[in-house]
Amino acid sequence: MDRTEPRLEHTVADGVATVVISNPAKRNAMTAAMWQALPLLLEGLAADPSVRALVLTGAGDTFCAGADIASLRDPSGAPQGLAVEAEEALAAFPRPTIAAVRGYCVGGGSQLAAACDLRFAQEGASFGVTPAKLGIVYPASSTRRLVALTGPATAKHLLFSGELIGTERALRTGLVDEVLPAGELDKRVGAYVRTLVSRSQLTQAAAKEFAAGRVDRDAHWAEQARRSGDTAEGVAAFLERRSPRFTWSA
Repeated sequence: MDRTEPRLEHTVADGVATVVISNPAKRNAMTAAMWQALPLLLEGLAADPSVRALVLTGAGDTFCAGADIASLRDPSGAPQGLAVEAEEALAAFPRPTIAAVRGYCVGGGSQLAAACDLRFAQEGASFGVTPAKLGIVYPASSTRRLVALTGPATAKHLLFSGELIGTERALRTGLVDEVLPAGELDKRVGAYVRTLVSRSQLTQAAAKEFAAGRVDRDAHWAEQARRSGDTAEGVAAFLERRSPRFTWSA
């Protein structure tokens, strides 16, 4: 394999899937083929019962500098449609997802990071939503997701200006959840996903649905909890001062 070719890499280890955006010649910009490949990759990882959490990151010192600009010359708008499909597939992934961000997280990179459940960033990372620089209409679904994270004023600032913001402002406005010193990002993300893997998948799956606005599944999740025995196991483990052995899986 040519290691310089644009591609998505992935590994699965100890319950965690790691997906790496790799296009080193263009700061990990997403090509049309990469956008198209992501939903299929996520579908396969979602079907793997050993996967309990997913980390999305970029190769080297950059997360993703956006879409490959050359692909945006397509007048049909097809590349933007592929980006939305990839974003929605990531948002719908049934296990917890974390974006681990270094360097530039811009345009399509910000779309992908926003679609993750949580975003951890290394100090010095830069975030931007840049369609105004290119005369592109940012998708409605992506705009709503950005507003939900940052509030309308910050979302408008990012969309109107296309300016980049640093980790301090990104943390203050809710675009990122944690900022780590240089060299500490992988350690913190690794420790956090190990915590996620040890927790109840039942709790996580229900919480992810409810947080996304689902309002018609209370009875379903109550029945899942009753059948799974996870609650009884969690209480027993707490009282017995041992680690719980949760058994529910999607």
